[in-house]
Amino acid sequence: MDRMPDSPTTAASRGGTNPDDENADLRDETDAVDGSARGGRDRSNRGAALIATAVAIPVTVLAGVLAFTRLAPDQSAPEPNASATPQVQSTAAVEMAAPTLAERPATVCRALLSQLPPTIRDLPQRPVTAGPEQNAAYGDPALTVACGGAAPTFAATDKLWLVNRVCWYGHEEGDGTVLSTVDRETTVTVRVPDGYDQPLQWVSPVAETIVATVPSTDDAPSGCLPG
Repeated sequence: MDRMPDSPTTAASRGGTNPDDENADLRDETDAVDGSARGGRDRSNRGAALIATAVAIPVTVLAGVLAFTRLAPDQSAPEPNASATPQVQSTAAVEMAAPTLAERPATVCRALLSQLPPTIRDLPQRPVTAGPEQNAAYGDPALTVACGGAAPTFAATDKLWLVNRVCWYGHEEGDGTVLSTVDRETTVTVRVPDGYDQPLQWVSPVAETIVATVPSTDDAPSGCLPG
């Protein structure tokens, strides 16, 4: 025989769920969800407020520092950086002396000058007022190369520098550094203005040409030997 469907009362009496109870559970769950959402929004709002406060404090301090800097007495404005201002590079002839050379040094110097590069790093070559067969100049202010001058004098304890197989003695003179070869039969002198950092780097291209054109001596100082 077919069974009749249970009534709501019978289903409840058999351990089923009362529809009213189900509705109550749904309301509780809805309240719980709403509460979580509201709590999440509240926590988010509080977190955003804390972050805004944390950001506002250093910004306020920075604004105070800037205001003090602008208003502080005896506070002068920084000088403009001269290196950042483009400067017109002179192409005029550079004044250089041209002492009379003996035949052998004159021949060596002509060979050197004929092989010097047209630029040294980013400095273009410029004309000279005298002795183009023994003098050269580059850039503005001018870095100069003089061949055939007097050999430098220095103490045995003075520092010597070996750059690209050429040995140099250097000293400060006026507003530049003067570097002279001490291991070549004909002296080559390079003057590097103070505005150019690390003078030894500027003689590197010249050293390569010196090796190819100026013979070395047999009595080079001991400090010129590779370490």
